[in-house]
Amino acid sequence: MTTFNLMHCQPDPRKFVLWASRQGGLPAGGDLGYALHAALHRVFGACAPKPFYYRDERAGLLAYTRNSAEELREAAALCAAPDLAEALGLDAGPRSPGLGVRAFPLQWDAGRVLGFEVRVRPMRRVKVNDRKHGSERDAYREPEARREDEKDLAREGVYTRWLAEQFETTGAAKLVEARMTRFQLTAVMRRTQAATQGDGLRQSRTITGPDATFSGHLRVENTEAFARLLMRGVGRHRAFGFGMLLLSPASISA
Repeated sequence: MTTFNLMHCQPDPRKFVLWASRQGGLPAGGDLGYALHAALHRVFGACAPKPFYYRDERAGLLAYTRNSAEELREAAALCAAPDLAEALGLDAGPRSPGLGVRAFPLQWDAGRVLGFEVRVRPMRRVKVNDRKHGSERDAYREPEARREDEKDLAREGVYTRWLAEQFETTGAAKLVEARMTRFQLTAVMRRTQAATQGDGLRQSRTITGPDATFSGHLRVENTEAFARLLMRGVGRHRAFGFGMLLLSPASISA
């Protein structure tokens, strides 16, 4: 069976923001997604876990990984600079329990109902001329998001439909019920893939878009497809703090 673990660490917000600011990884008024992405790659290299979810200071950072606890700790010992290790809370101390890793179930029987929480960026690809990848647009702004008799459908309704599609198009699960517990428009930072002006540096750009957290219940439809969904994550921008599907025992029967 594929190794599949849940990783947790407790970043120190003040120290981490200072580290990220020195690296130029914080957009004005934006979230920590790119900075955490960069930090995890700096610390764990090829073992960098994803998808991950940073809820807040109290909950800390959670991530799924296919690496063992020994592999993660060895990578951190070799690659993590002391200031970054301290900022991420990788060592146990008064403010952090240290790096924690435990096995997480990857196989779930078809028909099983589970509670879930997920932070997503509900975006859709939009074809632009002959560009291979096109561009992205807030799913709520897409004309096709609402039928003719649904022109006033609330944002939550559009995003719930989008979330249901993410589960169902993979054949992994079906949405039983969901509610949007948090929404904001956030600015996220991305680096361009190609260097410009021959200076060897990637340029940064800031993109503002939807940032929604859902909780609810789902029903597993296909065991293997659901395992792939857990490992991959939901939607886009999964490497930057979106898409990690947190599971819990169901509180309803369906």
